[in-house]
Amino acid sequence: MAAPIESQEDQSPPLAIGSATAPAKPSYGLRAEILSPMETLAQSVSTMAPSTTPAATIPLVCALAGNGTWLAYVLATIAILLVALCVAQFARHSSSPGSLYTYAALVLPRWMGAIVAWSLLLAYIATGSSVIGGFYQYASLMLLHSPGTPLSGVLFTIGITAIAMWVAWRDVKVSARLMLWIEAASLLTIITVVALLLLRRGFHADVPQLRLQGMTGSGLRLGLVLALFSFVGFESATTLGAEARNPLRTIPRAIIRSAILAGAIFVACAYTEVLGFHMAEQDLGESQAPMQTLAAVAHAPILGTLINIGVLVSLFAGTLACVTAAARVLLLMAHNGLVHRSLQATHPRHETPAPAILLTGIAGGLPVAVLAAKGSTGLDVYGWLGSLATYGFIVAYAFVAAALPEYLRRHGALRTSSRIISAVACVAMLLALAGNLYPIPTGPYGKLPYIYLGYLIFGMLWFALKRSGERNRATES
Repeated sequence: MAAPIESQEDQSPPLAIGSATAPAKPSYGLRAEILSPMETLAQSVSTMAPSTTPAATIPLVCALAGNGTWLAYVLATIAILLVALCVAQFARHSSSPGSLYTYAALVLPRWMGAIVAWSLLLAYIATGSSVIGGFYQYASLMLLHSPGTPLSGVLFTIGITAIAMWVAWRDVKVSARLMLWIEAASLLTIITVVALLLLRRGFHADVPQLRLQGMTGSGLRLGLVLALFSFVGFESATTLGAEARNPLRTIPRAIIRSAILAGAIFVACAYTEVLGFHMAEQDLGESQAPMQTLAAVAHAPILGTLINIGVLVSLFAGTLACVTAAARVLLLMAHNGLVHRSLQATHPRHETPAPAILLTGIAGGLPVAVLAAKGSTGLDVYGWLGSLATYGFIVAYAFVAAALPEYLRRHGALRTSSRIISAVACVAMLLALAGNLYPIPTGPYGKLPYIYLGYLIFGMLWFALKRSGERNRATES
């Protein structure tokens, strides 16, 4: 068994360290070990909402990277796999509801752990907000046959948020199963369209894509940043550390499998979508309903409608997964004194973090409702809040990758390969962050770094106040 990490003055206390044969770990009031390996995998898959990438994200990447869209996804897959390898090594020794925050807090100074906690909380909440925006956009187009009105946007936002909060509050096992089946059905339909397109085209290479015709270096760099957004949340299975069966085995596998599965699907879809629009002689980067066009090119228009329905339901699954993950991060933050203690509470019968679910659900839905009321489109909300979430994820990934060598050294498991993976993963995340910041974005996107920075300052001020209170109480005693 790995030796437990000793707490130091500038570190948070040890959090649920153990091995596959370790004694029972704290449940934090959650229902212990009820999720199967597939249900644990479903959490990561659903947080990524992979069905939305072919419909919404790949066209945005294509608008920047053009024929290099597939390459942007190859590079994004490599970067995410490096991070996944880092996270998986932590997950083999530690499990708790705190996800990456737990891992950072085990090694890094407490203030760095607090940065990861607040960043990760924002990332999950903002991702939830992003997919809610996508939901009301698709719902308006499918049900109202128009972009909708501010009132319809607000009503759709309230509806999906309330339902997701109810399911997350009621039963984590039910929500995991629901997310798994939703994503499986949606992805199967998308893969069918991809296969039909390739069969119709024949097994001939798309030369403009392979030669990267028209692609620029800056376009690839900016497209890569957007491609990374397709993967964010792949690690969210780690938030189920108290609820997964045999978590030190199932969670690392879920992390690696979700990254590989998503990468393979995204690369295949990126290549095929650009190919399909070449065949249709249209511009993928300007398409509002790409899967409908591709299904028509594949001579299976009914599949386009089914995919749109699948994407709509997948967006709901993504909302549910984000509420589930954010609530568990907030729960552990409360246990470690980063937020009010009342958020430690769990429902006595359902054994779910009810107060944290309520708070994170409202925090995710409220900004979307406000933006919808002001007339913002769902696609604008999807882009704005998704980009904001990316800041939180990239920072959390970078800190955890940087912490890995010291963590493994304490466990007597540090290898040269682990140092290399850690260093390359850190560099990849720093480059991704630089790609978000330079060149300076225009319009609303230019305000996002300041919003993230202001939020982080608030979180660290709260942390400093809590630490000061702890020291004063210790002095008085």
